[in-house]
Amino acid sequence: MEYDQKVKNRLRRIEGQVKGVLQMMEEGRDCREVVMQLRAIKSALDRTVGVVVSTNLETCIRESIESGEDTNEHVQEAIDLLVKSN
Repeated sequence: MEYDQKVKNRLRRIEGQVKGVLQMMEEGRDCREVVMQLRAIKSALDRTVGVVVSTNLETCIRESIESGEDTNEHVQEAIDLLVKSN
């Protein structure tokens, strides 16, 4: 699968957030501030997982339809990936 530049950019932003949290920790910032940023990172990762899975699902379903295959297996696999990621 080829990954969209937008997804890569999302991950670079998350990487920056993680570096920011490490800096906050080194500065001895308040626990509540650190946890709030960690929650933001988790949320951004969850959204990124959703984008990757949905894009992959769309591609797989299009290919299955074009080849006359059943799409149920792809849908179930995507659901399993989303459930496991939470």
